[in-house]
Amino acid sequence: LHCACRTDRFLMNNLDYRLLNEFQRDLPLCAAPYEKIGRTLGIDEAGVFAALNRLRQDGKVSRVGAVFRPNSVSASTLVAMLVPDRRLSEVAALVSSYPSVSHNYSRNYRWNLWFVAAARDDKALARLLDGIEARSDCPMLRLPLVESYHIDLGFDLGTDPLQHAVTRRVAAVRRKTSALALTDTEAALAAQLATGLALVPRPFAELAARAGTSERAAIDTIARWVKDGVITRFGVIVRHHELGFTSNAMVAFDIPDGQATEVGLRVAAFPEVTLCAQRARCLPAWPYNVYCMIHGRDEQRVRAQIDALRERGGLLHRPFAVLFSRQRFKQQAARLTNEIAYG
Repeated sequence: LHCACRTDRFLMNNLDYRLLNEFQRDLPLCAAPYEKIGRTLGIDEAGVFAALNRLRQDGKVSRVGAVFRPNSVSASTLVAMLVPDRRLSEVAALVSSYPSVSHNYSRNYRWNLWFVAAARDDKALARLLDGIEARSDCPMLRLPLVESYHIDLGFDLGTDPLQHAVTRRVAAVRRKTSALALTDTEAALAAQLATGLALVPRPFAELAARAGTSERAAIDTIARWVKDGVITRFGVIVRHHELGFTSNAMVAFDIPDGQATEVGLRVAAFPEVTLCAQRARCLPAWPYNVYCMIHGRDEQRVRAQIDALRERGGLLHRPFAVLFSRQRFKQQAARLTNEIAYG
C-alpha cells in the first residue's frame, strides 16, 4: 500500500490514491463505514482515520459527506459581480465572509467575481444577495438554476495525468429545480451533514445524535436521498486544485431556449465535462443560458478540450464565453442559519 503512484504532479502513496479514487462516491451506508473501507484497502480502521486526517491537513480532502442537488434542501444561485480591480480582494473577502457562500472565484471576464450562495428559501436568498450588493456597492447578476444535467465534480485520478479531469460517468439526467418538503428531523439531518461525517468508528450514530434521530433512521434517510438523486454524491469530497487540476474554465453558451435541454444533455455526456446546467439569462448584460465546467492540468489543454467540445457538440456557430478562474477565494460547503450544505 505504500508504493508511489503519480496521479498528478505530486507523488501519492497507493493508500492515499485508492482512498481518493475509489471512495469519492458510494460511501458504505452501514454502521461502521470506515471499517468496511479498511477491509477493502487491507488496513485497519485506525489506518483509514490516519490517512483521511493527513489528506485533510494536506488540503486534498474537504470532508467526507454529501453533495446535495442544488435547490433540493435550500435555495441557491450562481452570482456574478462587476468589481473594480483595485477592490477585488476587498469585495471577495466580504463575499467569502458569509457562511452561506460556498465557491467564490475571480474569473477573467468583465464580470470578474463569481460565487454560489444559498439560503433557506428564495426570500431569504434575495435578502442575502441584496445585503451583499449594498455592502459591496458593486453591480450583481443573479443566475438561478433552471435545469441541471450533470452535477458531480468527482475526479477520476486514473486518467492521463497530462489531460483533463474526468468524472466517473453517470448518465446525463434532466432535473428541474425543486425544493423538498422536509420534516423537521430531515431538515436537522441535512443541516448536520454540512460539516460532513466525523472520523469516528460509528459516524452515522454521531450524526444522528446531533440531528436528534436514530442511527438506523439516519442511514435509511441518506440512502433514500442518494437513490432519489437528492444527494448527487456521497463520499470523500476532494479539492481539485490540490490534486493537480489547477486550471478550470466555465463555458457559457447562448442557446435558443427551445434547444437548451437537448444541448445541455449532449454537452453533459462528454467525459471532460464535470458540470453542466441551464441557468436563467440576465439580459442585456449576460445572454448565456447553458453552462459547463472543464477542469484540467493547465490552461492550454483545457482550451483544446473546449475547442473539441464545441466541434463535436455542434456548437461552433453558437455565441459563447470562456471564463477561466484566476484566484480561488473560497471552496467549501455552504452553511446556512441551520447549516444546510449542498456543494
